[in-house]
Amino acid sequence: MNENNGIINQPSPYSVPATIDRLEAVLQAKGITIFARIDQQAEAERVGLSLPPTQLLLFGNPQAGTPLMVAEPTIALDLPLKALAWEAVDSKVWLSYNDPNYLKQRFSLSDELVENIAVIAPLINQALR
Repeated sequence: MNENNGIINQPSPYSVPATIDRLEAVLQAKGITIFARIDQQAEAERVGLSLPPTQLLLFGNPQAGTPLMVAEPTIALDLPLKALAWEAVDSKVWLSYNDPNYLKQRFSLSDELVENIAVIAPLINQALR
């Protein structure tokens, strides 16, 4: 679909933990459920491996996601929504997530259904302010 395989990468002016903290706060303020926060750097260190700061946040709203899964059960592979904060080799921090339009195309979703997940972009933008 695009050169990023349906992934939107936005620069963050914050550290990886602060980026995820900010996103988590925005989501909680909107009543969106946080299902998990995975510190992948810490998990790598537990097994003796090195990884730059990397954290994954899984979040969603069952009221919004369920109609998508009813229409296309395999979208559950990409739901709940995820956002990945990661530090590149140049120490720049990025916040990455699946482009809702990519998911629309991948799962042949209607415009109406894709609106249920398109809310991610303004929430990400709010967290990165």
